[in-house]
Amino acid sequence: MASFAVVVLAGGAARRMNGVDKPALPVAGTSMLRRVLAAVPAADLCVVVGPAAIPPSATVRTTREDPPGGGPVAATGAGLALLDPTPELVALLAADLPLLTAEAVLRLRDAVLASTCDGAVYVDEEGRRQLLCGMWRIAPLRAALTALAAARPDGLRGASMRALFDGLVVTEVSWRRPGAPPWFDCDTDADMRRAEEWAG
Repeated sequence: MASFAVVVLAGGAARRMNGVDKPALPVAGTSMLRRVLAAVPAADLCVVVGPAAIPPSATVRTTREDPPGGGPVAATGAGLALLDPTPELVALLAADLPLLTAEAVLRLRDAVLASTCDGAVYVDEEGRRQLLCGMWRIAPLRAALTALAAARPDGLRGASMRALFDGLVVTEVSWRRPGAPPWFDCDTDADMRRAEEWAG
């Protein structure tokens, strides 16, 4: 199977949670960031983009977007810049997905490999694409980043993920299983309580 890397976006402001270091918050005794990293044991390399306090290792690197707080697209660019040698695929994941599983990540990888698409993302019951729970072919993703940066006066700073993916061919993957969806993210205290219930 094709190798893949992971870029974890961990630099959000968490405004709805009073600016707390959200990726460090525990769910079932383990921080959300570490739970995301635990869901990608098959990855060759993980790059965490943000101020997350996690020690670098042979398989985990850390970096910051430029400028810090420049948003998820700028963070995506910073993460991809550390992927050398370049793998064929990269999983792009938010750091606040405490219910993500290795099975869910590999299902995205398989969806990309089984098609000619540029990437695959989960879609929820309302048909909304979960853009920060996806797997991408790295070449078209890098090309999209370059084109978007050239088209904006501020480069990638403040750009939206929808603008980044607008010209890419995406396979939508559904999750028809009971229990927690793998893309469930924690933006509020209520989300944290719900994640604790599901994780338990």
